[in-house]
Amino acid sequence: MTNLAALLIFLTIISVSSAQAIDRIGINYGKLGNNLPSPYHSIELIKSMKATMVKLYDADPEALKLLAGTDLRVSIMVRNEDIVELATNETLASQWVQDNVFAYYPSTMIRSIMVGNEVYSNHNAEQWDNLVLAMQHIKNTLHTHDIHDIKVGTPLAMDILGSTFPPSNGTFRVDTLTTIVPLLQFLNKTGSYFFLDVYPYFPWSSNINTIDLNFTLFRGNITYVDPGSNLTYTNLLDQMLDSVYFSMSKLGFSNIPIFIAETGWPNQGDLDQPGANDYNAAIYNRNLIKKIVADPPFGTPARPGTIIPTFLFSLYNENLKYGPRTERYWGLLKPDGTPVYPIDLTGNQTVFGPLQEPTNNLGYKGRLWCVVDKMGQTGNASELGLALRNTCSRLNGTCESALGPGKHCYEPVSVVWHASFAFSAYWAQFRNCGEPCYFGGLASLTTRNPSHGSCHFPSVSL
Repeated sequence: MTNLAALLIFLTIISVSSAQAIDRIGINYGKLGNNLPSPYHSIELIKSMKATMVKLYDADPEALKLLAGTDLRVSIMVRNEDIVELATNETLASQWVQDNVFAYYPSTMIRSIMVGNEVYSNHNAEQWDNLVLAMQHIKNTLHTHDIHDIKVGTPLAMDILGSTFPPSNGTFRVDTLTTIVPLLQFLNKTGSYFFLDVYPYFPWSSNINTIDLNFTLFRGNITYVDPGSNLTYTNLLDQMLDSVYFSMSKLGFSNIPIFIAETGWPNQGDLDQPGANDYNAAIYNRNLIKKIVADPPFGTPARPGTIIPTFLFSLYNENLKYGPRTERYWGLLKPDGTPVYPIDLTGNQTVFGPLQEPTNNLGYKGRLWCVVDKMGQTGNASELGLALRNTCSRLNGTCESALGPGKHCYEPVSVVWHASFAFSAYWAQFRNCGEPCYFGGLASLTTRNPSHGSCHFPSVSL
């Protein structure tokens, strides 16, 4: 009996430990690429990587069927454009749950429904006003069918906050308060998570002279003491998470847990995007995993010991994503399914082979031009011509004064030359407003001055 009791106690400890370790690290499965493996092969890859969770950016029937019978906990998403309909029509919301949850559950282990994606990053007041009601209608349907293991929430970006530093000064944006309070009430009442998309890369890359890279990558002995809370921080992620915890506490919600819906580090970027390389991406993600799977859990200085489930962004480098180059290079895998760099999602492996040291951590210093790249030169001429016309239409006469017959940039007469001038002029004028050198994937930055003769291309000096 003594041996049996000891065995039972041992098995109980193992069971509890396993329960604590599960559902810590998942992967965001995005599909914005024209060269990606099939859903079948993608899910096989996710399983082989030993992820415990997967997040879809939709409720794709093929993926949900393929996930049936696996051990993966699944998150599905309601599109932003469907929020208002699901809020104003409870029958439609109920049907959405029938079609996208009950058709696959429980053999597909759906564990969360994310209503919208970064809704507060888009200034769509109608979606803000209807977000909680749409979530409530979905939750009502689940409750009616006695389903209590599926959380309903919405992933929000860090721009939901008006102040983030120091963490104890964290506050929500004033314009969100009338709708964020009902959202927090819903999350608190239903025992759901505050799903958060949090990327230390962005504040660091915008402040490389004031935020230490090692502090951002969870390494080194750098600390910061918050003067308001007297809490000591050893990494930027904890500061960002605690700014959200403090923001919620100031509104009376101190018990809502955070679930990181997206985080990661880009493995490539444009010339004006410092630190985007596979070395930093590997260090960030490896150290993040060690932090998240630690047992007992680390939590954050403001919430020590708390488990913070996390989805890494993302499974693949996705070549159809719009924006600067970093947008297309967050993947753990290349489109052919091979790793961008070695990584272990379980956190058990701590020693990896050497990676090539980065050369762009300090950022490029000098002048940059935005010109038609090789893909644009060898691609569809009519597509490039259309991009040229669209760009010139937004430049208020710049093209006419430079590219018109007889003007100083008219020759050589080619759509590539004219488009390069227009792209460079537009990017130089609107870069500070967030416009990337992209132009439908036809352009990229260059350090080589494309100017010719009396034709001087507009540029940006960094």
